[in-house]
Amino acid sequence: MAKATREAYGEALKKLAANNPDVVVLDADLSGSTKTSEFKKVSPERFFNVGIAEQNLVGTAAGLSLAGKIPFASSFAMFAAGRAFEIIRNTVAYPRLNVKIAATHAGLTVGEDGASHQAIEDISLMRSIPNMTVINPADCIEAEQAVLKAAEYEGPVYIRLGRMAVEDVNDSSYKFEIGKGVEMKNGSDITIIATGIMVQKALKAAEKLGQEGIDARVLNIHTIKPIDSEIIVKAAKETGVIVTAEEHSIIGGLGSAVLEVLSDQCPVPVKRVGVNDTFGESGKPEDLLKKYALTEDDIAGMCREALKLKK
Repeated sequence: MAKATREAYGEALKKLAANNPDVVVLDADLSGSTKTSEFKKVSPERFFNVGIAEQNLVGTAAGLSLAGKIPFASSFAMFAAGRAFEIIRNTVAYPRLNVKIAATHAGLTVGEDGASHQAIEDISLMRSIPNMTVINPADCIEAEQAVLKAAEYEGPVYIRLGRMAVEDVNDSSYKFEIGKGVEMKNGSDITIIATGIMVQKALKAAEKLGQEGIDARVLNIHTIKPIDSEIIVKAAKETGVIVTAEEHSIIGGLGSAVLEVLSDQCPVPVKRVGVNDTFGESGKPEDLLKKYALTEDDIAGMCREALKLKK
């Protein structure tokens, strides 16, 4: 059954409420949407609604971390990463405090809320900050494990979560590890490196390409920072050409991170699927993904173009 990764966040918080007395949760008056309300139901004494004040949200979380707590601070990605950027940089990341920023409603798939709420720059912003770990789960299984692992990890973490329901690409045997990419499908002709909801699209694209005799490898890079350079370089050496796919601007996101790795360690042709330096607009999520060329057909088409560059 399809479910949004923000739903898995709520479920993970309930587990943390029961198992870790140091975890506290803060929200900026959006707890019904971010699903932090699930934590409030079971542990109201450890839940803090700071109101529509995202900078205060992060500053308060920083203070709680200095008191020995493990704060999860939540809002929509546009506000968490955008409005609170300077506080995250100077108050959380600079002193490397143990604060987790769990940002929901990221990307174009916020849908009808439109460009003002569609954070397509947040990965770029957060990965540019020293000491920040950036995680973008592909499905609910991965999202729940990522939240639980973030609570164990010492230091700032940004977790990107979505509004739209997505199908699981992992099963109950899956084990999430911060900083370790996952090979979802082996292949020898080309590698598709995807993150977040685009992992599902990448797997479908690989299936389409397989029908044409093109053997595509698919990697899930759930941790944008620190990125798993080893799995990326290995894929580049073995397949010779890369296509990246993300529900984010092609400027500063996964594609940029992959290019940085390969330019240093293994230069090969790279094509990027993502939002092409433009704002989004109001619309149904699937319609927006189609209009902005973020479908499995778009990934498959980009792979065909990339293969022409293969030496």
